[in-house]
Amino acid sequence: MSRLGRVLRAPARWWSRSLSFRVVTNSVLAALVVFGITGWLLVDQSTRGILEAKTDQSVSEASAVLEGMQASLRDADLRTSTVNEHLTRLARDVASRGNVGDQYDLIISGPVSDITSAGVDVASVPVPIREAVASGGQDLFTTPTSIAFTDGRTPRAGLVVGGALLAPGSGRYPVYFLFGMDQEQQTLEVVQRSALLAAVVFLPLMTGLMYLISLQALRPIRAARETSERIAAGHLDERMAIRGSDDLAGLGRSMNHMAVELGRKIQELENLSLVQRQFVSDVSHELRTPLTTVRMAADVLYEGRDEFSAPARRSTELLKGELDRFEYLLTELLEISRFDAGAAELQVDEVDMVQLVAAEIAAQQPLAEAYDTKLVLDAPDEARCRVDPRRVRRIISNLLSNAIEHGEGHDVVLRVATNTDAVAVTIRDHGVGFSAAQAHQVFTRFWRADSSRQRTVGGSGLGLSIALEDAQLHGGWLNAWGRPGHGAQFRLTLPLTPGCTVSESPLAVVPAERRGA
Repeated sequence: MSRLGRVLRAPARWWSRSLSFRVVTNSVLAALVVFGITGWLLVDQSTRGILEAKTDQSVSEASAVLEGMQASLRDADLRTSTVNEHLTRLARDVASRGNVGDQYDLIISGPVSDITSAGVDVASVPVPIREAVASGGQDLFTTPTSIAFTDGRTPRAGLVVGGALLAPGSGRYPVYFLFGMDQEQQTLEVVQRSALLAAVVFLPLMTGLMYLISLQALRPIRAARETSERIAAGHLDERMAIRGSDDLAGLGRSMNHMAVELGRKIQELENLSLVQRQFVSDVSHELRTPLTTVRMAADVLYEGRDEFSAPARRSTELLKGELDRFEYLLTELLEISRFDAGAAELQVDEVDMVQLVAAEIAAQQPLAEAYDTKLVLDAPDEARCRVDPRRVRRIISNLLSNAIEHGEGHDVVLRVATNTDAVAVTIRDHGVGFSAAQAHQVFTRFWRADSSRQRTVGGSGLGLSIALEDAQLHGGWLNAWGRPGHGAQFRLTLPLTPGCTVSESPLAVVPAERRGA
């Protein structure tokens, strides 16, 4: 049943995936409709023409024969013989002439009985034409019929022409001429077979022609698609070949112009990005020397703050705090510069991820107490892996400090788990959260979910960006999940050994209580 279902669904798949298939199918269906209507009109008109010609010919023949019979009956001496005898004689003579060339058969309704050509069944004359002749004058009436025989011959299609003879002093006697239509029937069958044969030849021919036309029409579109895919892959020097001056050539020119403009814009952005990165790197390095000098002077002042007056002592403490914050910002800028320059390297060591996370929890405990937040660790006894401890701890520190600050006093839960090829850490808070659309933006440099929200933990807006770079440097992932009012969860997944492929994270990025919500 499944195989039959696949076969039945194949046309639907082709229809949705292939423009050529849709063009050919629609063209062939339209052509079949037109051909069907044309064929039906041709056969119908041929049938009408053949029947009308046969009717005119038969009426003319019957009229001439009927006039001769009427003249013979008018001249007959009814004193020496009866009307039935004269009608029988006339029927024999006329039927004899009709048999020459198989032109027609004859039926006369005589005063005693029906007089017929040899072997003709009187039931071949339909009742309606009998009634019409009986109630009419000298008019002739026609109707199609099937000529039946009493001698075993096969019935055949025919045409009845009915009229009447007037016998002086005896009344009206209906006369019916039965003209065979074998030749006309054969002609109609030839026309019908020709129309059917034309359809059989026309269908594959039309399908092939439509396919070739669709290929010719869709080739530039396919070339445009392939060129755009190569451009999207970074090959900005790709261009479409232009032939002619039609609409498709116009499409190619537009594509090429778009590629030129896109390349120019990308080059401008790359140049601007390079200037920005160089500026950040230069400023960071240039500030390092004066910051060191200021730091030395500030440390001297801070060590002797007890000898200062209260205002001077407070100023010294503020100076020390702001210098710490400035040095932290400068360190992050220098780290970003190393990532941009491709100079960041791992210092790998074998560590226990559980101990590393526990150590960072202990370091963040004062901040958690300031926010009245409880830090909960859910982890196995150990999780051995080879990572850069400094970079991993920096990732945990950034994620944990964000969770504490935005957790609004709710518990922050950290989980550690491993599988055969990876170790994962999730940090879950139940604070303000963020929208699903912002899950990737949180890693953008200097991005904040709410620029108007005041930060109480010193930050540069680079922490999550650096954390993502650190994770990717290990060959791992850093994912984010959040919903407004339901908090957020960040998941760090690292290979047990740098460079190994991670197929699946040991922990889900979506919290268990929010799955399916």
